[in-house]
Amino acid sequence: MIEIRFHGRGGQGAVTSAELLALAAIGEGKYAQAFPSFGPERRGAPVVAFCRIDDERIRIRANVYEPDIVVVLDSSLLKIVNVAAGLKPNGILVTTSPDSPEKVKEDLKIKHRIAVVDATRIAREVLGVPITNTTMLGSLVRASGLVKRESFISPLKERFGRIAEKNISAFERAYQDTILIQ
Repeated sequence: MIEIRFHGRGGQGAVTSAELLALAAIGEGKYAQAFPSFGPERRGAPVVAFCRIDDERIRIRANVYEPDIVVVLDSSLLKIVNVAAGLKPNGILVTTSPDSPEKVKEDLKIKHRIAVVDATRIAREVLGVPITNTTMLGSLVRASGLVKRESFISPLKERFGRIAEKNISAFERAYQDTILIQ
């Protein structure tokens, strides 16, 4: 089983990201679940969402405390939340940042693999708003190979309707621009 934890801020799409990832995995015939963890948060407050993917039925219903992958949708969270907490030793941290992967890794003082893309810039350029959910999904797929890129087409079209093509473009651009280091 692969467990993923998403860190974002209310309104940025962390919950949507987890749901879209689960739908893409289900579309490939895998089992998946996605769910948020939040209390009285408001727009802009830190939020966490989770996704599990497996080839067998998933019976666990708890939060993800030791993720295989952590995805960070807002680079400001890197300074205020221990996003790497519990990340498995062979895990991957996928984040948005204008900084190099080496700098982000050094700043976080982690030894894990790290993938970095400036998802906020891409989202502003392609979508016109700094909502990084679909861009970070492109980066996640590039860094992990967890699901196929084409598995997101249908979920993105269903979720975003008339603006789906822009979201697909943001996803693809982030996929291409992601840099992964050991």
